[in-house]
Amino acid sequence: MTSSEATPVFADLAATANAIAGALTTRSELVGIAESSTGGLISAALLSVPGASSYFLGGSIIYTGRARGLLFERGELPDDLRGATEPYAEHLALGAQAKLRSDWGVSETGAAGPTGNPYGDPPGHSWVAVARPDGSTVARNVLTGDDDRAANMFRFAAAGLDLLLEQLG
Repeated sequence: MTSSEATPVFADLAATANAIAGALTTRSELVGIAESSTGGLISAALLSVPGASSYFLGGSIIYTGRARGLLFERGELPDDLRGATEPYAEHLALGAQAKLRSDWGVSETGAAGPTGNPYGDPPGHSWVAVARPDGSTVARNVLTGDDDRAANMFRFAAAGLDLLLEQLG
């Protein structure tokens, strides 16, 4: 199977987003997003469901260090915190949750490819995280072993949506 055959398509993301939308709407809860190498795919999937304004507050693409200012004030991030790590993904999820005053926060940070990131992580490496209403977080490492940028973007987005759906139980 080639990487493009194994890549989730947008319809797959939208199907998961539909289930998330149902759960959030039933619970009258809201979600905020902070994503990096997925480039907005998590947000786009959630927004593809009719009635998204009842559960989706907003999202940001924190692709560079300079973009962190969309979520955080100067000094709100620990100096030793670097991108594409579990603590950074958790911090992004909590930041999206706090900034948007949402019940849930979802984040993704990684290296889609075709090369690794400036920190030395290989392409196909990502962390996704969910901030829960109680302030706790859960994170998952995604390693595809692939340097196909588009394929990795979809896989990372699918992992973020899957993790949120699992947490919504």
